[in-house]
Amino acid sequence: MVGSVPVGGDAPITVQTMTNTPTEDVAATIDQIRRCEDAGADIVRVSCPTEAATEHFDRITRAATIPVVADIHFHYKRALEAADKGAACLRINPGNIGSDERVAEVVRAAKANGCAIRIGVNAGSLEKDLLEKYGEPCPEALVESALDHIKLLQDHDFHEFKVAVKASDVFLAVAAYQGLADAVDCPLHLGITEAGGLIGGTVKSAIGIGNLLWAGIGDTIRVSLSAEPEEEVRVGFEILKSLGLRTRGVRVVSCPSCARQGFDVIRTVTALEERLQHIKTPLSLSVLGCVVNGPGEARETDIGITGGGNGKHMVYLSGVTDHHVQSADMLDHIVALVEAKAAEIEDGMIDAGHAEAAE
Repeated sequence: MVGSVPVGGDAPITVQTMTNTPTEDVAATIDQIRRCEDAGADIVRVSCPTEAATEHFDRITRAATIPVVADIHFHYKRALEAADKGAACLRINPGNIGSDERVAEVVRAAKANGCAIRIGVNAGSLEKDLLEKYGEPCPEALVESALDHIKLLQDHDFHEFKVAVKASDVFLAVAAYQGLADAVDCPLHLGITEAGGLIGGTVKSAIGIGNLLWAGIGDTIRVSLSAEPEEEVRVGFEILKSLGLRTRGVRVVSCPSCARQGFDVIRTVTALEERLQHIKTPLSLSVLGCVVNGPGEARETDIGITGGGNGKHMVYLSGVTDHHVQSADMLDHIVALVEAKAAEIEDGMIDAGHAEAAE
């Protein structure tokens, strides 16, 4: 358990991100966490590199509606402070914080405060002895590092942990996670670290994380992008939605557009994705520019729009042709239809819940 969020076993795969504001700036950090919550983040990580960062950490953990993970490197006292101030989890490498007694102190603090621990092995910060042993970061080195850290926690009778073996190289990361999954039975935190910008990092993360999830490996994910953290959350959910592992918000089916398009598909989809970010209810929307594939895709989605001639387009509801809409009214009309459908689905879920409770 990371706070109130289960990780591992039969629990849904969770989506994480990390703030990039100075943690000392409590207001800015809370504002960013709010945006991540709105985007659907299940867990958020906050770096605690200094005593000033943990001084008001309790204000951050109290304000957040999702569990907060304290990111700790080297300074074990920061872990003790964060645990006392409401951290749901400590991201730490036990072997990097000094003596066995320091590890014992962190474990005592975690137990006393109900904190989980995430062991975070990274190809860019492997221990010197492992680099000397293997000559370079490799899957075997990452797995050995993880197992060493796991043993440190288990030696102190601590078992509420999850593990990551991240690398910026997709092949290295995937091989390391495969090796770790064969070696241990504990929740795994997936990620391709330092993946890059929004487009490049999304592609690398989708290939690496998607490959592992498809193989049944992984329990929680963080997409590491040089982009705002809420974008990491959105990409994470898109990966899970593509694999049928989570459903949240509107799943858009749209064509790449061509000369047959009856309206500007690209700009329409861009506008719709922006205007429909507030929808959390899972539903599907097809946006296709012409009648070649439009009717077929519309039959498989909750709402569909297919481009027609003279600025007049066909609207499908629950896969059935329903009415036409003019280009000038199309965007507002689709948004209104999606909002109404989301409300209808939500009402149905509430009614079903009441009926189940009555039984």
